[in-house]
Amino acid sequence: MQAKPLKMLLVMLAGWINRQQQEAIEYLKEENRILREKLGGKRILLTDRQRRRLAILGKRLGRELLDQVCCAFSPDTLLKWHRKLVAKKYDGSKNRSKYGRPRISDELKQLIIDMARDHKHLGCRKLHGYLKYLGLKVSSATISRVLRKHGIEPSPLRPERTSWNEFIKAHWDSLAAIDFFSIEVYTILGLTRYMVLFSIDYATRKVEITGIIPQAYGEWMKQMARNLTDPFDGFLKDKNYLVTDRDPLFTKDFRMILKAAGIKTVKTSVASPNLNPFAERFVRSIKYECLHKMLIFGERHLRYVIENYVDHYHTERPHQGIGNNIIEPLPQGDGEIVCHERLGGLLKCWRRAA
Repeated sequence: MQAKPLKMLLVMLAGWINRQQQEAIEYLKEENRILREKLGGKRILLTDRQRRRLAILGKRLGRELLDQVCCAFSPDTLLKWHRKLVAKKYDGSKNRSKYGRPRISDELKQLIIDMARDHKHLGCRKLHGYLKYLGLKVSSATISRVLRKHGIEPSPLRPERTSWNEFIKAHWDSLAAIDFFSIEVYTILGLTRYMVLFSIDYATRKVEITGIIPQAYGEWMKQMARNLTDPFDGFLKDKNYLVTDRDPLFTKDFRMILKAAGIKTVKTSVASPNLNPFAERFVRSIKYECLHKMLIFGERHLRYVIENYVDHYHTERPHQGIGNNIIEPLPQGDGEIVCHERLGGLLKCWRRAA
């Protein structure tokens, strides 16, 4: 008789606990729904650790109960996480032995590519020989595979045309260039355009004003060619190549005089000033630093201004293209630093006094 009231008490207590649990679950589900609404449908991104915790608890509940309580994630998602967790536990791919040759480093790949592009005549076997000499272990087959992957043809199929940069590097010390620039000058006849012909040594950046004239013509150009190739003091006496643009003033007679002196003229492409960069840079410098800041009155004044600028360019002005050095630096003392001026202070330099 005493057991019956106790049994009823336990049943009532169990029912109360179930109701409490169900109410707690309903509260948590509603709280989750509100949080999802706050997110506005945005996807919730979890870390691997968070997925693992949910997957373990979800597996314990089973599919049927998950359907009742899940609102943030679907039961299928939780069970998929669980399957991945199990698969990861028994994944032995990290312990598998690796077959074949080890992969070569990115640095070695880049070296192979650079060598093949810089030397078009080098095939896989020659590249293999150079790399072996350098103490780098790589097979010819691997070299071939790297070149194919980066679109580099086998040596016999690579184009043999010499690029402009390759030509300049190969003939650096024997190269010079010649070009014109124009400047407007006030004369008794009004504003007159003068043409200035100049030459520049590629290696040293040294410049010579070859001639100044209002209008260049064929006979004058032939005389300029003779001056340039004078065997005693011609600007081109130690040069083998002269770079020119396609200006018609560089006539056949002009080129023949150069050829007779052993100098070959090299024409740049049409409308390609970047192929004669040092001449273009000199024109920009003399105009920006000097000529565009002055009014020039007559040819004599023009020659005086240009002569002063060229002296400044050679003996006082540092040049970034040759390591910020001066082409023909003047001797310096060890005294105080003194500022020297040309053209009324337009051109300045600093030297130590004796």
